[in-house]
Amino acid sequence: MSPFNSEDKIASRSALPPDKERRRMPRPPPDEPAPPTQPALEPLYFSTRDLAVESQFAAWQAHVAPLVDVRLPDGMSVDEGFCADHTAWNLGSMLFVQQHAPAHSYARAASKLRSSPIDHWVVVLPRTGRAWTEVDERVVEGQPGKVEFRSLGHPFRGRATESKSVTLYMPRDLFTDAAATLDAKNNSVLSGNFANLVIDYVNGVEARLQSLTAEELPTVIQATRDMILAGLSPSAGRAVQQQMSVALMERARRYVQRNLNSLALTPDTLCRELGVSRTRLYQLFEPSGGVLHYIQKRRLLAAHAALSDPANRQRIIDIAETVGFSSAANFSRAFSSEFGYSPREARNVATPARLAHAVSLAEQDRTRSFEEWLKMLGS
Repeated sequence: MSPFNSEDKIASRSALPPDKERRRMPRPPPDEPAPPTQPALEPLYFSTRDLAVESQFAAWQAHVAPLVDVRLPDGMSVDEGFCADHTAWNLGSMLFVQQHAPAHSYARAASKLRSSPIDHWVVVLPRTGRAWTEVDERVVEGQPGKVEFRSLGHPFRGRATESKSVTLYMPRDLFTDAAATLDAKNNSVLSGNFANLVIDYVNGVEARLQSLTAEELPTVIQATRDMILAGLSPSAGRAVQQQMSVALMERARRYVQRNLNSLALTPDTLCRELGVSRTRLYQLFEPSGGVLHYIQKRRLLAAHAALSDPANRQRIIDIAETVGFSSAANFSRAFSSEFGYSPREARNVATPARLAHAVSLAEQDRTRSFEEWLKMLGS
């Protein structure tokens, strides 16, 4: 029989010092704290409020000139001022813009389309005010609670009361798989429950813009794209195969953009890079007019951006070679066919003095930065 009874054992255990380790298994090491993640976005601010009253509208005209030409309402003078604010966030394949502007009219004419490489889709969420936009003699009305959808690749015009809004700029390449469907929905307005879902989602993104990380941006862009597509074409928005095509097209687009200056950029090299057959590649690029047409258009858009940059003094032939053209004659012919004027004419286009005189050098830099964001969206 043991010299210790059960009471003795209990007493012995209770007599242990309170800080005595009783467990025989080693404790696991404490969890390492997750490394802090850095916000990825830094906004680009523009405002006319600190300018002289009579210069405010000219500054606003210059800032939005890459998108639209704007005019004051009849009977209103520039001397009355034009206090407007514009904050842009660049998510890589989407620009998120918060805007406040007084009443004005706007137009994106065919002549601007010929001189502009910008053909993105635009999603507008009015917060206050109202707007009326006409495309092909069809007018739609935008107001709070609705979601407007239109293309910068098609002429339009309209007018707006004083308003606040959130605008999303999304490249056409993001919707390549549904190009025909979306073209048919140009200048549409979503309303009702689905519009409310989109608005709630965009509000959530807006509230988190300052904290989003680089790793989160692709998911935000994809979710936004899917919601817009689902609202305009529910069956297309739910198609898994189409989502796979979008991902494949995104890889193709980035490869093309990185290799514009390479003469070896051909359908065969794209097939090898993507790991797809020529038939699959042609199906992928069919909505864009074909592989070769897409590559050439991207080269021409890059050349146009370079020619339009006042700081770029390269010779035209050097710019042509930089974007993959080996012949000056072929470049000039293709450029004129695409834009309706020659490369030399593109270089000689100057900013009208009436827009430039009121804008300081710092503001011009900021304007060019927003324009560059638009031109390079998704690149």
